[in-house]
Amino acid sequence: MDFLAKQSWSSRIVVVDNGSVDDTGYVVDRISRERGNSVPIALIGCSRRGKGAAVRRGLLSGTSKYTGFFDADLATPLETLIPTMEHLGQGAAAVIASRHAPGSTFVQPQQLGRRIGGTAFRVLTKSKVKGIRDTQCGFKFFERDALTAAMVQCRSIGFAFDVELLLRLQQEDARIVELPVAWTDGAASTFRPLQDGFASFASVLQLQWAMP
Repeated sequence: MDFLAKQSWSSRIVVVDNGSVDDTGYVVDRISRERGNSVPIALIGCSRRGKGAAVRRGLLSGTSKYTGFFDADLATPLETLIPTMEHLGQGAAAVIASRHAPGSTFVQPQQLGRRIGGTAFRVLTKSKVKGIRDTQCGFKFFERDALTAAMVQCRSIGFAFDVELLLRLQQEDARIVELPVAWTDGAASTFRPLQDGFASFASVLQLQWAMP
């Protein structure tokens, strides 16, 4: 909120509570009351489980010209929003952070299991989402009309949601900008390499079979 309040653009934060079992709702409400409305913050629920379902719920909750999603652990630096808004203002349909584009760095490396799984996942998606080095980084922002055109076609609700969304954008000839970032692995991530990894691979394989 402090960062956004200093920027030239107006902002609204939406927190999507996808079946959390902690005090997410209480914390959001308390911060909203304590900090005033310089940067409005809203909490919305999502009863349908899965990353894709939660992200879809958040993206479709507003009417702003630009919208996107940002992992709450701030693994991607807040400052990434500045070049992101510049690219969107210059006509990009989507701007995504990348941990594997030239110039990117890992401030806190991932665990070995996640690195191996991530490499295999990138190999699997490389032929489908062409030219994109990192489909899964949790920072993606969009121009509203381009996003809406792609979202109406998306069916994935799990961790493969990002892959399908980027693929749908490419099918619409939308311009996607990939930004290198200094990324910090979040120890509290809810991603389970074994269980969620298999589910992600299965979802991408379904895309391979279902789409030309």
